[in-house]
Amino acid sequence: MAVPSKLVLLIAVLVASCTTDTEALKHKKTHIQFYMHDIVGGPKPTAVQVARRLSNYTGSDPIAAMFGSVSVMDNPLTVTPNPNSTVIGRAQGIYAMASQHDEFSLLMTLTYGFISGPYNGSSFSVVGRNPVMNEVREMPIVGGTGIFRLARGYCFARTYSMYQMDAVIGYNVTILHYNETV
Repeated sequence: MAVPSKLVLLIAVLVASCTTDTEALKHKKTHIQFYMHDIVGGPKPTAVQVARRLSNYTGSDPIAAMFGSVSVMDNPLTVTPNPNSTVIGRAQGIYAMASQHDEFSLLMTLTYGFISGPYNGSSFSVVGRNPVMNEVREMPIVGGTGIFRLARGYCFARTYSMYQMDAVIGYNVTILHYNETV
């Protein structure tokens, strides 16, 4: 009889250790709006091309000519479209020209990290396709850190302004994450 009671005790301990505080695992929904400044020209670019298609392309399609180009970025995130407004974070990562036909489309792999305000020290990551000529683009949020740990969600990107290849992009973000203390 001693063996079964030890087994019951072991199972009880395992169940108790696996039980979590339900308050800590409640989903929280956060909405954030900000602007990203993607500067590819001038003396201080925030995005630079690090790879491009080999020069053996002979076609006339400018989109196909850029296929395979890869850029690295470290773009400021601000509270308003004005480049001199408060910087709340940085978007860091890579984007690649992912379309050979008909549309200017990027594959984005970016982390949006916050350096001030209520989300200071936290970040979320986006991996997805960005058809940049569409008025509104939707991209998935696939993870996060800090208060956005285990994040998922989506963001809508809308080009606010563009001068040559420099752009200001407005983001409306919806993040589902756990209400977990760091």
